[in-house]
Amino acid sequence: MTTSTRKVLYPGTFDPITNGHIDLVNRALKLFDEVIIAVAFAHHKKPLFDFDERVAMVKVSFDNPKISVVPFEGLLVEFAREQGASAVLRGLRAVSDFEYEFGLASMNRSLDEQFEAVFLTPSQEYSFVSSTLVREVAKLGGDVSKFVPPVVLDGFANKFANKG
Repeated sequence: MTTSTRKVLYPGTFDPITNGHIDLVNRALKLFDEVIIAVAFAHHKKPLFDFDERVAMVKVSFDNPKISVVPFEGLLVEFAREQGASAVLRGLRAVSDFEYEFGLASMNRSLDEQFEAVFLTPSQEYSFVSSTLVREVAKLGGDVSKFVPPVVLDGFANKFANKG
């Protein structure tokens, strides 16, 4: 009897990766054999960190052979199929996240009836943490050290070193 590897794809811009993202990946590893983190090029957003910086920060944040980091652009359903993922992981922090993610999952399922979305909630300590909030607090000089891995703190220090 052969068992197939259960892979989940976790797409996002990760601008920057937060401890909430890391928490979700670790939770997903309890349900799946492999997590593929798909860092989006973010052409519809203006990220603080460029694509290569975001990929590097995500890679440094994990040291686990069950986690891979790949670049992502295009239709999510096609990319998930190409990666051999049986589901896509999405995090839910609030009701507003659910409404957005539910619509996205429904659209993706209409494009591919095999599409499955798995929604996980982060630990309570990260339930309000978003990349957007972390970026804003860091830009204003606030301490975000409990919300992001050290590599992101270094990234913020480099980005904001000449501000002042």
